[in-house]
Amino acid sequence: MTSKWNYQPPTHEQVLKKEEFSTRFRLNPAVCLLLIQRGITTEKEVQKFLNPSIRDLHDPFEFPDMQKAVSRLERALGNKEKILVYGDYDVDGTTAVALVYKFLEQFCSKSYLDYYIPDRSDEGCGISPQGIDYAHENNVKLIIALDCGIKAADMVNYASSLGIDIIVCDHHMPDKELPSAVAILDAKREDSTYPYSHLSGCGVGFKLMQAFAQNNEIEFIRLKNLLDLCAVSIASDIVPITGENRVLAAYGLKQLNQNPSKGLKGVIDVCGLSGKEITVSDIVFKIGPRLNASGRMMNAKEAVDLLLSKDFKSAKEKSENINQYNDDRRELDKRTTDEAYAFLDANPEVADKKVIVIFKREWHKGVIGIVASRLTEKYYKPAIVFTESNGFISGSARSITGFDIYKAIESTEDLLENFGGHTFAVGITISEENLNLFKERLENFADENMIAEQMTQTLDIDAALQLKEIDVKLLTDIKSMQPFGPENQKPVFCSFRVKDAGSSKLVGKELEHIKLDVVDNSTENVVQAIAFGMHRFYENIKSGKPFDICYTVEENNYNGNSSVQLLIKDIRVEN
Repeated sequence: MTSKWNYQPPTHEQVLKKEEFSTRFRLNPAVCLLLIQRGITTEKEVQKFLNPSIRDLHDPFEFPDMQKAVSRLERALGNKEKILVYGDYDVDGTTAVALVYKFLEQFCSKSYLDYYIPDRSDEGCGISPQGIDYAHENNVKLIIALDCGIKAADMVNYASSLGIDIIVCDHHMPDKELPSAVAILDAKREDSTYPYSHLSGCGVGFKLMQAFAQNNEIEFIRLKNLLDLCAVSIASDIVPITGENRVLAAYGLKQLNQNPSKGLKGVIDVCGLSGKEITVSDIVFKIGPRLNASGRMMNAKEAVDLLLSKDFKSAKEKSENINQYNDDRRELDKRTTDEAYAFLDANPEVADKKVIVIFKREWHKGVIGIVASRLTEKYYKPAIVFTESNGFISGSARSITGFDIYKAIESTEDLLENFGGHTFAVGITISEENLNLFKERLENFADENMIAEQMTQTLDIDAALQLKEIDVKLLTDIKSMQPFGPENQKPVFCSFRVKDAGSSKLVGKELEHIKLDVVDNSTENVVQAIAFGMHRFYENIKSGKPFDICYTVEENNYNGNSSVQLLIKDIRVEN
């Protein structure tokens, strides 16, 4: 797919500010420009961004209902009422359950504390009747619902009828009417004045525990040691890594690298990450998928069991189990994705729609979200993949930049049994008889709200560099901007009219990648680069003609030696 490059040269004011910052903070000028472009324009903001501090966390009692939540939790602990920690089956939900459970088990007997994860196939996401029945049968008086519950008005009422209170800790969009829970912690509430609205579900659970600790003069270190779970949830749930999330992710990554919990250490080992610096990218592509695989293939309770492991032997065994689930998931994911591609190749009228909607009764519910993501990546359009589940049609939607799939699906709410999510990802339940009308209404919404330009992938480029500006100092200063993620993406650069230094070559089993050595007019220094899957550009590169490159700056470690390498994202050749 051809990408559009979006590059805006810096203004005169930005250039002046860049030079001022470079002198004052002893940072590479290009990195100073990146900070300025991201709205970091004062000395205080620079220090706060480059040195995330626990002191920058907001007061948890700024959440509406936080005092009610803490008071109810304290009453439950004081009266020795049984508490059920309830979370969704994805990584955000399971890490949230593990964090809250691990913190609370320090203050009450295990006979008064339990946890529950709904089964993806039998119960679906969120608070389920089966979950409430389990709580009732086990004499639970308080449920702490994590990463779910904001739309569970009926379930909250059902629990209340059985004498069970619920504290909702969620970060998804609420309906206009909130559930009648004893407390609702969600910064997306219309009446919320909490300063930061992008916490993960695990992050909201952390804030409840922070408030409880604060109210009971419990040392913060007892909670700080659990932030590796927060980092995993923030990275896996693709929430913005700004503000409070940046602080939680930075401290959580430090914990993950220096002293992870036994459960996460087990996952790190099976991922092959031991002894390496773990980044957000490692969580997204290695740790997160393995924790998710438990809920996709079996029951996510196994992921929580792993995260709560007390010894390395148990953690190792459980990690090997979920690693096998992940292998099974990948095989199933590939088979289902290939079937989806084949269907779209045979039915181009479906692929040509602005929103791709496909349904196959036999597809496994655990992988339809992944398949929707694959379709979105390949066709660069919103995609919804449906399968049959418990007498209904269950779907998973993914979207592209600039198109709010949540609002699109919300416009068809009268046709749906249930839905929930956010701008880029939504889960849906619908009766099969409404599926065709749903498609029609969704397509009409897309026609009215999506323009053709949105369906062309755009590469946002932060700065243009001459090759002489690329050195170890640049790489080191870029690293100081970590952790990277949504709204603080890894910087993307471009360089114009570079040439092959003469030693570029095709590599890979099928010679599908290019290992480049490039020079430009400003220097004779050769800069190394790798372009994965871009063999189609090889003849143009070897011809000696100049070409433009778009890339990130990476550290390449090989045989114990470290060097700077460009990871090519796109190449433009002259016609």
